[in-house]
Amino acid sequence: MTSPQEELLPGTRRALLHRIAVAQREGRAPSLVAAVVREGRAVWSGARTSVEGEVPDGDVQYRIGSITKTFTAVLVLRLRDEGLLDLADPLEKHLPGTGVGEVTVVDLLAHRAGLAAETPGPWWERTPGSLRPGLADVLGERPLVHPVGRRFHYSNPGYALLGALVEKLRGAPWADVLRREVLDPLGLHRTTVEPVAPHAGGWAVHPWADVMQPEPLENLGVMAPAGQLWSTTGDLARFAAFLAAGDERVLSAESVREMRTPAAPAEAADVADGYAYGLGLELRHQQGRVFVGHTGSLPGFLACLTMSLADDVGAVVLANCTSGPAPFTIAADLVRIVAEAEPRVPAPWRPLHKADSAVLDLVGQWYWGTYAFGLRLSADGLLALEPLSGKGRRSRFRPDGDSGWVGLEGYYAGEVLQPVRRPDGTVSHLDLGSFVFTRQPYEEGAPLPGGVDAEGWRGLP
Repeated sequence: MTSPQEELLPGTRRALLHRIAVAQREGRAPSLVAAVVREGRAVWSGARTSVEGEVPDGDVQYRIGSITKTFTAVLVLRLRDEGLLDLADPLEKHLPGTGVGEVTVVDLLAHRAGLAAETPGPWWERTPGSLRPGLADVLGERPLVHPVGRRFHYSNPGYALLGALVEKLRGAPWADVLRREVLDPLGLHRTTVEPVAPHAGGWAVHPWADVMQPEPLENLGVMAPAGQLWSTTGDLARFAAFLAAGDERVLSAESVREMRTPAAPAEAADVADGYAYGLGLELRHQQGRVFVGHTGSLPGFLACLTMSLADDVGAVVLANCTSGPAPFTIAADLVRIVAEAEPRVPAPWRPLHKADSAVLDLVGQWYWGTYAFGLRLSADGLLALEPLSGKGRRSRFRPDGDSGWVGLEGYYAGEVLQPVRRPDGTVSHLDLGSFVFTRQPYEEGAPLPGGVDAEGWRGLP
């Protein structure tokens, strides 16, 4: 039987090992571990360490920092799917008395609530959570630094509020709810709130000398839902597979897809950098690929989980140093190495089992004014509208009701494509959000706003 390590070609495995070896050496990390996920399971893992003879494996815990936020977001989406809250609900409806009750649940999930990025001093990541026993202590006297809903502004206290919301609606501690509803069902038994051996120690490496000192290990208290968790490359590889496909025991594929959809207004710099934020997940555009996942850091640790859904490849990178390696860059490189060396083999083309003649009447070439489009029926039963020039608005449409179709993405997301038929049953035109598509440019007799020139098409006089 082929082992997971043998599923990739020898050249690919060597390239992956070379990448993390360079990262560990140049980043001066005491240790660095990584894993690659393909088609829903781990197919490679590797590690480099400064301690001879003690190479960590996929079962050694590292602190994962803000990847914890993704776990907290899953808990909140579960509450929504059960009907216990709406994402548009103001926080005050479920968690009164915070002083920021006008912000909504989705504002908090997407970091658009206008909350401060950090708690009032001292530095919450490097001091005991007991210094901040309540939500008032993490919000401070001036919790809002921007208007609610107007811009993306990353906020750690915002996820402390979401953790408190989970506790209020579940009537149990956040850590217990997480274990019961996410970690146990997904088999993430090495993901814990407190470190469980074997685990790495966190280190600060001197920026100008090859020496280091240990970082303090603190329990974050009420800030735990923002960054407390410890995990392994093995567990995070399984979590990556869940974030790609969903799991009905935890969260449906549709709800996970919602998490992966941009939900926050982007700053100009973020647009230039190809960065967006969904619901507990970061999205990055780099070198023609869209990556979705999350990064994390706490004193002594760096972490990244990211995936290219188009390639069906993901990567996890963990290191035990405060600064040095760039975990997202490394993880994205691991994905690229596999995707380019061993590109995804598509499933065989297969025709539809049954074709509806009324739907076949719709396919082919259409014109919106003088813009040419093609409408195609695919084997998944969706209609795809694409500009024949290759540039312009495009979308897929799913059937909705007796004859209408609803857009799934882009400009036409949520808009209705309605075929309009003549008395004899033939298709006259398509109505898409008041845009009329005809078989010929400005077809005579079609309901075109402004009418058709009486003299018709002509050349220069």
